Amino acid sequence: MYNKNPTKVLIVDDEIHIVRALDFIFTHEGFAVKSAHNGSTALSIAEEFKPDVILLDVMMPDLDGLTVARSIRNNEHLNHTAIIFLTAKGASEDKMAGYDSGGEYYIVKPFDNQDIVQKVKDVIHINL
Repeated sequence: MYNKNPTKVLIVDDEIHIVRALDFIFTHEGFAVKSAHNGSTALSIAEEFKPDVILLDVMMPDLDGLTVARSIRNNEHLNHTAIIFLTAKGASEDKMAGYDSGGEYYIVKPFDNQDIVQKVKDVIHINL
């Protein structure tokens, strides 16, 4: 079924193969997808695209994911956007920093593709 207003997902990761894989998965699931490979670009795209969900890496060149998340939370046009961290940083203090910066979920790489899709659906309350 065609969805005139698909859920918008912004994928932010400096690892191109992760971006491509997630782009494929979410496009196949019917989401509108955009991507960025660093924090500054992510903020610019988010301002224009107004994503419902951001899948956000922590360790990136330029601005790290925690800084991006705090910027999103402090932006009145974007502060409703759900943030799901996807990162290799799995220590408990890293997770707490992710949640403290505004993340709804903090998922450590490697991750299960269907788990990511379900988490996105959970944060946007879609029951497909």
